[in-house]
Amino acid sequence: MPAGAIADVVDRRKMLLYTQGIMLVFAAVLGILTLANITTPEILLALTFAIGIGSAMNMPVWQAVTPELVSQEELPSAVTLSGIVINLSRSIGPALAGIIIAVAGTGVVFLINAASFIGIILVVYRWKREPKINALPTERVVGAIQSGIRYVRFSPVFQSVLIRTTAYAFFASALLGLLPLLVRQELKLDALGYGIILGCWGIGGLAGAFILPKARQKFSIDRIVASASLLMGAMMLALTFVRKLPLVCGVMLFVGIASLCVMVCLNVSTQTAVPTWVRARALAVYLLVFQGSLSLGSVLWGAIAQQTNIATALSISAIGMIICVLLTRAYRLRCTELLDLRASLHWDRPTLVFEPCPNDGPVFISLEYRIDPANAEEFVKAMKVLGRVRRRDGAIQWGIYQDLSDPGRFVETILVESWVEHKRQYERVTNSDKAIEDRVRAFHIGQEPPKISQTIYADPLKGNPC
Repeated sequence: MPAGAIADVVDRRKMLLYTQGIMLVFAAVLGILTLANITTPEILLALTFAIGIGSAMNMPVWQAVTPELVSQEELPSAVTLSGIVINLSRSIGPALAGIIIAVAGTGVVFLINAASFIGIILVVYRWKREPKINALPTERVVGAIQSGIRYVRFSPVFQSVLIRTTAYAFFASALLGLLPLLVRQELKLDALGYGIILGCWGIGGLAGAFILPKARQKFSIDRIVASASLLMGAMMLALTFVRKLPLVCGVMLFVGIASLCVMVCLNVSTQTAVPTWVRARALAVYLLVFQGSLSLGSVLWGAIAQQTNIATALSISAIGMIICVLLTRAYRLRCTELLDLRASLHWDRPTLVFEPCPNDGPVFISLEYRIDPANAEEFVKAMKVLGRVRRRDGAIQWGIYQDLSDPGRFVETILVESWVEHKRQYERVTNSDKAIEDRVRAFHIGQEPPKISQTIYADPLKGNPC
């Protein structure tokens, strides 16, 4: 979460350089110590942990820059291309590392890994990213984290992505966690056999990368994710029965196809479910949910396998994944493709007698509507939807009130933490939000637009306003 918040408030290019530099240093130290025969298990774990921190800081910003480099129409293809690279690396990397270890030793592999960060740093350094000029003060990290959590809390569309991610990753973690044990204990294979099986997984991912674009032309994203999840569950069940290496390799090809399709679709849905200002924070939450589901699932399936056996754990997880496909049908990913998250910038700037200081507050905003009492119930339902948008974009409190002496008079109240946070709301309203506001305004029957008032907390201890 801190990584996502930082990536949204600082220059993403500079952050990429910083995180890659962190991983370069620790990877190089690991390589040098290993060549010097100084590396102990404790040192290995500590340096791996440090590299993991750099990776965690890197991942949200790395994914968040993708929409800056390609158009909205090209985004699915770009994410698919990333999936191809990952699966290609999964296929070639272990085999290449094994050859280098046999010839030159483990330390050389670690140094080559460190050198790879230099290549990335050079590419990022040459990237001429256009700086985004904003007159408002930069968000503080703690406040950015809070606003990111608030956005996720009041964004049903993004919550659907997280639910589908959890349902897949939690049960798929059984295969990731138990595959090494399956290969060693059940199939009686060595490291070479394990590498061949991982290679088949990667090749399947490559095949899936070519299948997915054609599938997206014919089927909805929800149908693709459901079908690929069912295929994944079926292949996990198959692994509880097959014991011949060629058959296992065939199963892993389909596992690669299924996993690639699901992961690309979930990633694209995450990218398209949120606007630019909160994208890295949303991706951080997505990665947190995904990796958390993998971690918790791995512990659970490992415990079940220890109490029973590997086949039982795989069977339970496979059946669970298939059942979850049916249970999560209501959480549709297609909704993310229907959103227009470009900033609408349609709010009128009020005329102010004085400009408060950025951190002054809280700010209280009220809007007064005139509604036909016969339409009051439908109006309140529409306002509830708008209320989620208000709270998602910065309101710490929101409410809609009906005048007891005048049933046609409704007052919407919005409380925002500070003046600068209220000003940020002007830039966060999207075209999809405008459509929700227009639906609400359609109930207003007054001759004039709804009356808007902005008031700020009057602090007696504070001197003259800025």
